[in-house]
Amino acid sequence: MILTQIPFLERMEHVKQLGYPAFEFWEWKNKDIEAIGKKKSELGLEIATMMGSGWKQLNTEEARKNFVSDIQASLATAKKLGVKTLIVTTGFEDKQIPRAQQHSNYVTALKAAAPFAEQAGVTLILEPLNTKVDHAGYYLHTAKEGFEILDEVASPAVKMLFDIYHHQIMEGNVIQDITKNISKIAHFHVADVPGRHEPGTGEINYSNVFRAIAASGYQGFVGLEFKPSKSADDALKEVLKISAG
Repeated sequence: MILTQIPFLERMEHVKQLGYPAFEFWEWKNKDIEAIGKKKSELGLEIATMMGSGWKQLNTEEARKNFVSDIQASLATAKKLGVKTLIVTTGFEDKQIPRAQQHSNYVTALKAAAPFAEQAGVTLILEPLNTKVDHAGYYLHTAKEGFEILDEVASPAVKMLFDIYHHQIMEGNVIQDITKNISKIAHFHVADVPGRHEPGTGEINYSNVFRAIAASGYQGFVGLEFKPSKSADDALKEVLKISAG
């Protein structure tokens, strides 16, 4: 979502120049993995996360088998790039199937994929998204249900991608929900509300949120998934200042 006006490999150089230690991206299948791996090593950057499998309903046995195959392929790519977390999103809710059954189907699929992630030393991170503004119809729209799914899967290799922007829209109570569940969170995404712009442009007090995350003992990455309201350079510099405060 950031620096999209310049070629992908050049974005990595830009990230380094701005003082960031890592970058992330969504889909890997349409990218030059060898070139990314070489460039990240040259720059001394890490890849915080990338897509493992996304936007799929898992309501049939075939769909769940395909999901596991997707995860296995993504794990192989993660090994090449040194990536330690893989994003998992759900599909859209099927109004013809009870939510309880769809919930169970996601649990079943994640349980089937978990042993492969455990063996690879990679964590699958399940992401709730808001349905009020950006993703109408998406199945997993609350962290509350997401944490319930994680409890049922019961694998150390399946945790949550806690997106603060989506959470503020759907549930609020950001700091308490983070600190109460920090052991189940393996990655964060940030953007402000409204507008999905950089922290400091909206209603979320990101200085307090970042302090709470740091105080929790969290050791993972905080990913920036926002639409800059100004130049990308200025937005990224301001976020660094907020995070340091």
